[in-house]
Amino acid sequence: MKRDPVDLAARALAQRDRSRRELDERLERAGVAEQARARAIETLERIGYVDDRRFALTRARSLAARGFGDAAILHDLAGRGIEGDAAAPALGELEPERERAAALAARLGRSRRTAALLARRGFDPDSIETALGADVAPGAP
Repeated sequence: MKRDPVDLAARALAQRDRSRRELDERLERAGVAEQARARAIETLERIGYVDDRRFALTRARSLAARGFGDAAILHDLAGRGIEGDAAAPALGELEPERERAAALAARLGRSRRTAALLARRGFDPDSIETALGADVAPGAP
């Protein structure tokens, strides 16, 4: 018995919100034909179950709360099929990256180790320098 693509997609969405591309890939792995996948996803978009802008904002907020910078957030979103029109507004809704970097620096301490952590987590060098000072930021003597 062949399962309904809308039902398969809805079950996947019951576990967690997913981007359009993630849902399409999941249905493809389940053996759903391309046209049936497209129709199912369009149906779910029409009724509001799939919304890449909402997904991008929720995901960006989650990553920012976990201490990631804008570059890492954009990279994560792009890996999930969210780019350009949906990704940029999501970043615009977040607390500015410099403020997030400063909050992390205040919590973790003003050190080269914190600077390295911020760099690994995708914070812009200017945000790191603002949060920690030029003498601690990466590339400082």
